[in-house]
Amino acid sequence: MRLRVPPGAPAALKVLAAAAAAPAPVRPHLGGPAERPQSPAPELELRLELDSGTVLFSPNAICQYFYLCRGEEPTDLTTQWLEWEATELQPAVAAALYLRLVQGRAGPEALGLLQPLLAHLEQQLARSGTSHLAGDAASVADVVVWGSLFPVLQDQPSLPSELQVLRSWFGAVSALEPCRAAAALLPEAPRELRAHLARHPPHLPGPPREPQQDEESPERALTDGDIAAAVEVWARGPAALPPPREPRTPVLPVEGERNVLITSALPYVNNVPHLGNIIGCVLSADTFARYSRLRGWQTLFVCGTDEYGTATETRALQEGLSPRQLCDRYHALHADIYAWFRISFDHFGRTTTPLQTSIAQDIFQRLLARGFLLQDTLEQLRCERCGRYLADRFVEGTCPCCGYGEARGDQCDRCGKLINAVELQNPQCKLCRGTPVVTPTQHLFLDLPKLEGRLEAWLERTWAAGEWTANARHITRTWLRDGLKPRCITRDLTWGTPVPLDGFHDKVFYVWFDAPIGYLSITADYTEHWERWWKNPQQVELYNFMAKDNVPFHSVVFPCSLLGADDNYTLVNHLIATEYLNYEDGKFSKSRGVGVFGDMAKDTGIPADVWRFYLLYLRPEGQDSAFCWADLMLKNNSELLNNLGNFINRAGMFVCKFFGGAVPAMALTAEDQRLLARVTLEMRRYHQLMERVRLRDALRCVLGISRHGNQYIQVNEPWKRIKGDERDRQRAGTVTGVAVNLAAALAALLQPFVPGVSAAIQAQLRIPPERCGLGPGLTCTLPAGHRVGTVSPLFQKLEPEQVEALRQRFGGGQAKEPPPASAPPPAPNTPAAPGDPKLIQELTEQVAQQGNLVRQLKAAQVEKAQVDAQVAKLLELKRQLALAEGRSPEVPKGKRKK
Repeated sequence: MRLRVPPGAPAALKVLAAAAAAPAPVRPHLGGPAERPQSPAPELELRLELDSGTVLFSPNAICQYFYLCRGEEPTDLTTQWLEWEATELQPAVAAALYLRLVQGRAGPEALGLLQPLLAHLEQQLARSGTSHLAGDAASVADVVVWGSLFPVLQDQPSLPSELQVLRSWFGAVSALEPCRAAAALLPEAPRELRAHLARHPPHLPGPPREPQQDEESPERALTDGDIAAAVEVWARGPAALPPPREPRTPVLPVEGERNVLITSALPYVNNVPHLGNIIGCVLSADTFARYSRLRGWQTLFVCGTDEYGTATETRALQEGLSPRQLCDRYHALHADIYAWFRISFDHFGRTTTPLQTSIAQDIFQRLLARGFLLQDTLEQLRCERCGRYLADRFVEGTCPCCGYGEARGDQCDRCGKLINAVELQNPQCKLCRGTPVVTPTQHLFLDLPKLEGRLEAWLERTWAAGEWTANARHITRTWLRDGLKPRCITRDLTWGTPVPLDGFHDKVFYVWFDAPIGYLSITADYTEHWERWWKNPQQVELYNFMAKDNVPFHSVVFPCSLLGADDNYTLVNHLIATEYLNYEDGKFSKSRGVGVFGDMAKDTGIPADVWRFYLLYLRPEGQDSAFCWADLMLKNNSELLNNLGNFINRAGMFVCKFFGGAVPAMALTAEDQRLLARVTLEMRRYHQLMERVRLRDALRCVLGISRHGNQYIQVNEPWKRIKGDERDRQRAGTVTGVAVNLAAALAALLQPFVPGVSAAIQAQLRIPPERCGLGPGLTCTLPAGHRVGTVSPLFQKLEPEQVEALRQRFGGGQAKEPPPASAPPPAPNTPAAPGDPKLIQELTEQVAQQGNLVRQLKAAQVEKAQVDAQVAKLLELKRQLALAEGRSPEVPKGKRKK
């Protein structure tokens, strides 16, 4: 592998320290001052090139990879710290260093930006009682956080006296050999960092948010005020809930109220969505839309299929259909998939409508009239054998940036660079495998340089007030870093929105100019009053949901089109982008049968809400995550069945079994009041997370509330107290009444995530519709005397045999990329040649991953047969690792005494 570190890279220190901690030495390539480019060249970006050809660009992903090589799997805690460092600490450190190194402000003034974050670190270290962030041993979290803080704190020996624990931690991590080695490699770091910040000034933030646990943290000590406020909310009963809203059709903004417009990136009609597409776009958007409606906000959620382009034309030819017939078929398929996943669109439309043509052409004409369009000759690849110009995605060749041999004509999947098809080396037509020729043709371009000033001014205002994910901000800054370039908005195709300009009638709009306008035309298809949503920025908040590869077109290209059109358009306020969801240890591939796609999920026998839950539980918010069948089974059986389902079922069953189906009278004790306060704090935290679109953490907050309920029941044992004296029976009634009201609150909290389960809870407990809202805390919505219905289990256990059969079914036989032909892997029963460092590294990672799975299964107390099966896999992997290292495999001799 090869680690490239350019001069002045802010993330250099943590990456070098993680590299120094790797089991095998990694020699970094450090760019010197003479190599500093005038504009960022691909070969000088911070990146890790693996021997397999994969390239990692995210600094934190690189750090995690090095620790995976050590056999250290990421935990929830290390993941949280890495996400906090990327989204909260990094921007604040960059701003502090800019003030100090570039503007020359005094150290205390610059350090003031970090005070809340440093105080949080102090608090977490003191509270955990461990010497490091994620335990008693240093982890990737310590190296990453230290690497960000070191440039600021190395010259700050006099940290505030109250931060003694932080001082001790910082000194201990600084003394670690990998960290010392990393610091020694960068003797010119301050000067190079100053130069980097001068070229790329960071956004100077307002008061930083409190990470992980803030003032509403349920883990902080309860105060008398917390308890009194919680008891007051409880006593108000249903009056504490927001009044239900009568549904209106169409949904339109209301002056003086919060009006929320939500879009999900338009799926391309030919592509059947896989689980990663679903969580990255429609499911995330749906979860927030459901929450928004529960809050009583005027909410419109629109999406639809993106149907124009060469891919549709070509697929239609292959299937003997017209493009319209093909789109009709696949639009219905998409609609069926999303309906099964319970996606609650207000309207699911399509881009092949007369309204799309009229709105897109109007925006085009306004851009033309205002001088924001250019004409230029474009060299384009034309396949003479097919008799057509080739769209970018129908050309393959060698990437000019990284040398990858299967790069597409618009983007390289290995290095992620956007490229022009004519730049490809050795291009081939994907349709006939012929060699296309470069042909000049006239095209229209959006003059992005002319709009750059307007865009930057708008971004500054929007970022100050809106919720943009860290990756969305980073990707946008990357595009702006060296100045925007004119971008072509026309293509030589027939299936698309026609260009209304003489000399261009044989062309159509390029998809990334045309497709985002689909949000407007789909809304216009829903209501003739569409402009009240899309030309009303004073009253409407716009949320865009997408995967990170769609960010530039929603943060740069589309906003520039609307800013240039100058018609008071509603621009995005909150851009929510996920990282990627992978499948097991590879990528989703329809052609190879690898992974679960939307049209297959309902055939697995696993309910839609279980799919929703698991995808949201591992939603890739701060970094890539991976779907894993064994983990799906673990989360279903532990979190859904044993935690959530167990609590709600017990609460309802106690009412039926001990109190004849009627909620008993409740006399709250101090213990009950503390539970109310604890749950109320959790609910406030839930609202904070949901409003910031931290969906994964909000879901885990709900599971935490359920655990409080299980613990409350377990400690108070109402099944025993009901058999005691009058005092015990009264206590059993109070515990049961509080528990069933907590179950009712969970029904509302769960509704955005698992709406079917939420509806089942409401039906079983017979919660009236007007009492199904989200309140500010735990309320007594089911008073004494309320009669519940028939209570039945909400979830079913997933068995190992069932899950293994599904894993085999969707494995495709090619879950991993084949190795190069020059280095075939050993046959399954053939010992590997000892000493192969690549094989040793792969097996080390697999042993660590399998060991972590075994520990999770044991901790969850799953059946012994299931654990034994995974232990057997672990032992086999260890055997292979021993052979690869030239050691004799040890025969297990039983457990050793500690």
